[in-house]
Amino acid sequence: MKRLVITTLLGLSLAAGAIASGGGKGEFEKKGFLTTKWCAQNDLFADCRLETYHCGEEGCFKEWVPGEPTKTEMVLFVHDEGKIYYIDPEGVHVSELLEKAANRNEVTIIGELASDGKTIKAHDFKAPPPPKKSFFKGCL
Repeated sequence: MKRLVITTLLGLSLAAGAIASGGGKGEFEKKGFLTTKWCAQNDLFADCRLETYHCGEEGCFKEWVPGEPTKTEMVLFVHDEGKIYYIDPEGVHVSELLEKAANRNEVTIIGELASDGKTIKAHDFKAPPPPKKSFFKGCL
């Protein structure tokens, strides 16, 4: 009987340790539409203005002085939750993220969820393949 209790307790402690070590890394993965904060707040997804990727909001290029740092706030809008997650690109180059995934649906951001529950510290991303070009696309 003692052996059974000790074996059970040992098994439970090992299982709890394995769960704690796996959850401690905080691997987090979300899929949604990658855009800017301003476009997500104004429900402009397909029609998001390109200047928002550079200076933060529509029409801001009129006051923006070349050479000033950019104010891009990238977010991932998750359709199922109706929620936006701010992207903190730690292991991802912003230029690569903009080139391959900006204004695209089904973008997967891989990283860690920050303690605020609203920010993803992105280590990697997966962008969907670009749409195939159609011969008749511009003709109709």
